[in-house]
Amino acid sequence: METIRYTPISEEPMKTYIFHAEVEEEEDGRWSAWIEALPGCAVWGYTKEEALAALHEAAQAYIEVLKEKGREVPVTEGVETLDTPAVAVNV
Repeated sequence: METIRYTPISEEPMKTYIFHAEVEEEEDGRWSAWIEALPGCAVWGYTKEEALAALHEAAQAYIEVLKEKGREVPVTEGVETLDTPAVAVNV
């Protein structure tokens, strides 16, 4: 029987992007949140926390699509990068 050997796929090292988020309460009590550095990345929630959680998911999806299309993540004012994994906590 033939032995199958697997070659590990080399991956890019993990990078962390920290985006400045804008959050604003609307007249109707809902919260809007967006990231200026990611055009079109905007969400809303019934609470500030809900809006920020939705924004985190939207930013993750936005970056994944950029990577799938071979595009660079925009690093502009309001964006920090780390060459290691990190955890951000909002309080």
